[in-house]
Amino acid sequence: MRLAVGCDHRGLKLKRAVLRLLEEMSHTYHDFGCDGPGPVDYPDIALEVARGVARGEFDRGILICSTGIGMCIAANKVKGVRAAACADPLSARRCREHNDCNVLCLGEDVLAEAQAREMVRVFLATPFEGGRHQRRLDKIRAAEEAC
Repeated sequence: MRLAVGCDHRGLKLKRAVLRLLEEMSHTYHDFGCDGPGPVDYPDIALEVARGVARGEFDRGILICSTGIGMCIAANKVKGVRAAACADPLSARRCREHNDCNVLCLGEDVLAEAQAREMVRVFLATPFEGGRHQRRLDKIRAAEEAC
């Protein structure tokens, strides 16, 4: 799987752990930053990752900040992106099964490394269920087109 990964300065430590996991899992990724403790603006990174996913350059994206919320808000501004700020493995599973989310947003300040690693594993391994969920996604896509 080709993955786009990014963080702001508040998610750097967790991003490094996620990148190690992706290497262990033999996934390819592009790291959109940040690379040091100096402050950066999370929307810049979230939008780069989201645009890469929306254009089909990457299969999925992973964004990390202090809570995952800011990255999620910014990523969801990109047409074709369905980002979810998840707090546990169940929400990571359901965002894929029910919503076909293509960007996972994590929070370094709210997740232990082991829990975040499990959430990434679940997010990458879980397929979209389709069925009744496809009808709902079609409605979201139609609304997105109308905006």
